[in-house]
Order: sequence, then structure tokens, then C-alpha cells
Amino acid sequence: MDRMRLGYVIVYVPDVVDALEFYERGFGLPRRFLHESGDFGEVDTGAVALAFTSHRLGGSAVPVPYTPIDAADPPVGFELTLLADDVDARYAAAVSAGATPLAEPHDEPWGQRVSYVRDPFGVLVGIATPMP
Repeated sequence: MDRMRLGYVIVYVPDVVDALEFYERGFGLPRRFLHESGDFGEVDTGAVALAFTSHRLGGSAVPVPYTPIDAADPPVGFELTLLADDVDARYAAAVSAGATPLAEPHDEPWGQRVSYVRDPFGVLVGIATPMP
């Protein structure tokens, strides 16, 4: 049997282009792909694609109803963690680009420097150094 692997993390958003532009500005992740429909796009994060799908496409592709993330509600139990050598600079750039600050950069006992923001769509994003 073949080995399963993580291929995509897909976030359903109201506007894919806005999401791509935010992740480019806020986190420096280059755009890898935008479908001509504007309903699906990806940023380059390395081996696993971070993708965005419009609620319109999600509503037709996902076989059951889903609840969109609402930035006015507390974060859902899910986090995207982006690794960076300079957490302080990445945190500042994300907040400058429109992320909501949740926890300023700080050092954790296990050796990582971490911070937390929410993107404009309500997704909880951790910014952390790689594990030592």
C-alpha cells in the first residue's frame, strides 16, 4: 500500500485574491498559482501547498455543508504555523499587512521563539523559529 502524505492545506475564504495578496505581503510567501476563475490559488510554502478556495467553490465541491471561519468569533481549533528565522520581523510584517496581533514574539521553554496572529479571514497563524 502506498504511503499517505500531506499534499495541501486548503483554507476556505471569501476572496482568494485577497488571501493570496495578504499572505504575500504579510508573510512573504510568493504566489504559486491562481486559477483563472479566481476561486482557487496557492502560495509557495515548500513541500506542502497552502491553498485558498472561495466559499463559492467550496460550497459546490465539498459534499456536505461547512461552517466558514468568522474573524469575529474566537479562533477555531486549528493553527497554521509558519517557520521563520526572524519571528520578530515576520510578526511585525504580518501585523502591518492587516493581521490581528494575538501574542507578541516570545521565547518558549523548549527553545522556540513564537508569536501568534489572526489573518484577516480569522485563521490562527503561529510564527515560530524552527525547533532547535
